[in-house]
Amino acid sequence: MPSVLRRLGYAHVVLATGFAMLFFSTGTRFAFGLALVPMTEDLGLSRSALSSALTLFMIVSAFAMPVVGRLIDRYSIRVVMSVGAAISALAIGLIGSISAGWQIFPLYGVLYAIGFAATTVAPISVLMSRWFPNNRGLASSVAITGNGTGQLVIISLLTSFLASIGWRTAYTILGLVNAVVVLPLVLLAIRSHPEDRGDRTTPVESAPAPTSSLRSVLMSRDFWMLITLFAVCGAQDFFVATHIVAFAQDQGVSQVFAGNILAFMGLAALAGVLLSGALADRMGASVPTMICFVIRIGLFAFIPFVQTPVSIAAFALIYGFTFTMTAPLTVVFAGNIFGTTRLGSVSGLINMSHQIAGGLGAVVGAVIFDATGSYDGAFYLMLALTLVAAVATHLVRERSQLASAT
Repeated sequence: MPSVLRRLGYAHVVLATGFAMLFFSTGTRFAFGLALVPMTEDLGLSRSALSSALTLFMIVSAFAMPVVGRLIDRYSIRVVMSVGAAISALAIGLIGSISAGWQIFPLYGVLYAIGFAATTVAPISVLMSRWFPNNRGLASSVAITGNGTGQLVIISLLTSFLASIGWRTAYTILGLVNAVVVLPLVLLAIRSHPEDRGDRTTPVESAPAPTSSLRSVLMSRDFWMLITLFAVCGAQDFFVATHIVAFAQDQGVSQVFAGNILAFMGLAALAGVLLSGALADRMGASVPTMICFVIRIGLFAFIPFVQTPVSIAAFALIYGFTFTMTAPLTVVFAGNIFGTTRLGSVSGLINMSHQIAGGLGAVVGAVIFDATGSYDGAFYLMLALTLVAAVATHLVRERSQLASAT
């Protein structure tokens, strides 16, 4: 085994561990959308009330992300991730035992949110940028394919067995898996920096972007353009992920087929995220971001008018292609424009906007449905937001910043 690790380079072990962490993290997170209908029936909550727990989760995890970013900039990312993995496993496992609807809020909305913030895309992307400084976009993308793979595999399995085992048992199993798989992986494999294990094979960045103070970052137009486009992306992603199964069932699609739609969105995401990372390393992060939003303009303009099972499946798969396209681009944008010294703090702030808007997107979609009996109004809202995001992407001055760094 040691000879194999030396031959591959420990960076690839770190990359594989990041993939595995996101595999289980994403599968666990997306179980909420799959179980939305049976949970509302069991707990006696409306869709908007239950979605409020997701909104709380998004807000708490959002505000935890800059804190996590600050901690991993200053201390050990391994310790931060280990604590987060332990908290996540505990919270998810306990959800299966709740006896009243209000209990979902402290467990899922607060405890799981804190653990999730320390083990999700943001810190893992920072970790990849440290081990692959010259290919941070592609390395982050490869790790983030764990998102789509986990969504495909875990949601497919849960879809097959949810009716027989129930949502409570499903959450108990997910908690155990996080405890016996994810936590040991972090403890055994993660190293915060290549030099932590005397690794001299990882290349160093030849022309780093200029480092900016946190104050100058917060005062810059580019930062607020990034906040805008990632907020829109978050609102759309969590609206779709939370409601696509319920939307399909409302149109007469069976529970199994609707669940598989959500699962196969993850498969489509694999191609999108790999393309995004490769393009970002070669052409800058703005190019794949604009591609993402152009595709979404077409999707949200289309789906209010054609809502057959085939069109819903097509919408979900094409949206799935864009689903994680922007995920690896946070560290690419932040590193290219603001430098890498405060990469955790800056990317944490950007991801905070993604999370807060994601929670709002999920609950606003539910509120619109409860008020009108349809998701059409939510689709039109997402279309308008996509146009705003496309303009914000165009206004980011990434290319000029890259030029000034060389």
